[in-house]
Amino acid sequence: MLLLLSLAVVALAPHAAIAQAQPPAVLPEACTAVEIDAERLACYDEAFDRGALDPGAADAAAGTARQAQEAIAEVEKNERPEVAPRERAARAVSDLFRIDGSTSLDPRIANAGKGSLLDTRWELARDSKLGLFNFRAYKPVYLLPAFWTANRNELPRPSRPDTPAEPQSLRSVEAKFQLSFKTKAVENLFGDNGDVWMGYTQSSRWQAYSAEESRPFRESNYEPEVLLVFRNSYSLGGWRGRMLAAGINHQSNGRDDPLSRSWNRVMVNVGLDRDNWALMLRPWWRIADSQDENPGIENYVGRGDATLIHQLNGHEFALMARHSLRGGDDSRGAMQLDWGFPLNATLRGHVQVFDGYGESLVDYDHRTWSVGLGISLLEWF
Repeated sequence: MLLLLSLAVVALAPHAAIAQAQPPAVLPEACTAVEIDAERLACYDEAFDRGALDPGAADAAAGTARQAQEAIAEVEKNERPEVAPRERAARAVSDLFRIDGSTSLDPRIANAGKGSLLDTRWELARDSKLGLFNFRAYKPVYLLPAFWTANRNELPRPSRPDTPAEPQSLRSVEAKFQLSFKTKAVENLFGDNGDVWMGYTQSSRWQAYSAEESRPFRESNYEPEVLLVFRNSYSLGGWRGRMLAAGINHQSNGRDDPLSRSWNRVMVNVGLDRDNWALMLRPWWRIADSQDENPGIENYVGRGDATLIHQLNGHEFALMARHSLRGGDDSRGAMQLDWGFPLNATLRGHVQVFDGYGESLVDYDHRTWSVGLGISLLEWF
């Protein structure tokens, strides 16, 4: 079902773009009120119709500079006198850990991929860095007043095996919203590379139409994380590898027993892009807790995910897939499609379709099918 909807959305997107009126131009005067540096710069770029930077040209310049450095290194190698094995090993280690801040590195190499999709979100190129503690977009920020769920979980698993399950009185239609941002805490930890980012994402499900139950928040998930992000540049089947990150991720629902949920993960982020496409691969490893509130969560929510993002005529599509990476009865996962489309200069419509396990932490071992409709302020890019 989700695959058919995904194909239908992608097929209809160009027609929707033709029917959609172009948003009005941004006036330069409006940009002065934007307090966040990165967003103010983007506002001025749009106001003055500044064309997007060409990451292909930046990659080509970096390749030329790298070839020149390799040629120089080869000449120097041939001119060096024979050295002892221990000194040769020491030089090899020095070359291996050479950082972008070294004087021998051409600045063009450190600016590989400038203007690419991932560079615009993670400030990867040397000249793209905007300093510390500027709030940046992370995951989509949206409000879905209509979020319909089939097979709702009215008897969630208790967090302790000796605690009886508490039945829930739930409506199939509720509201869902998500807030997400990140900020850079450390820049250029290793020369001109290696930034420490702190991120926070909160998604909430609100039984807004259950007046008889006083419209409670059914479930909120809180997800702080810290990432050490490195710029890289390599080719892989027409894609360009842009970033490699490693970090710690915590996710919990802030509830007491018997519905408490929390877990911690070590995550690796591998980011690639090409033209108007981006791909983020995230394998993770769970950190064992003294008290396991989510038995077997890796076999439901998974051990990694992949998100494919595409921009098309002002529309944005993101398809996420995750899996347990196991076979047999433990072969489970989920897929989610997000579609953002322009409504005016600031608002976008947002459609979300989900199928699988772990739509929320309290439902990590319960399979649901959901569809939501609403608005968003920020998409992936």
